[in-house]
Amino acid sequence: MMRPLSEAEIRASFVNATAAELEQFELPLEVLVVEWERLDAVAWRDRRTRQCGYLVTELDDGPAGVVLRAAETTMSRHRAAICNLCHTQQPADQVTLFSARRGGAAGAAGDSVGTYLCSDLSCQENVRLHAPLAPAEVRDGWQALRRIEGLARRTREFVAGVRG
Repeated sequence: MMRPLSEAEIRASFVNATAAELEQFELPLEVLVVEWERLDAVAWRDRRTRQCGYLVTELDDGPAGVVLRAAETTMSRHRAAICNLCHTQQPADQVTLFSARRGGAAGAAGDSVGTYLCSDLSCQENVRLHAPLAPAEVRDGWQALRRIEGLARRTREFVAGVRG
């Protein structure tokens, strides 16, 4: 679970952002008013530059965020794809390849990491949505908890990997 972060803390958390990117990026109001105690990360797409996305999570030493770049091409909508963070299967055109420049010297040398993510970066919501139950089906509360914990772990690993 995350503690509430201010706009200044969010801006300071980015491990792979240039000064120009930090100056340009727009923090949507809804990010500041989310129910922080329910989340393990916050993510959003830039409203002005749709190819940009942002992901912030809490690592052992504090908040860490990464700037993401969406690929310009999408997969065929007639196929299915799985997000590498939330493991939600969706139509392929709702999953996008995002890349993140690594932090530090590796990023300055052009090294980056790529992964497939929900196009709208809604992973936190997706793992918390419950599929409708079939008749006489019983919901397993542990399954939802495992999905949430898995997302939290994979998100921290991804951000830590970008940070280097």
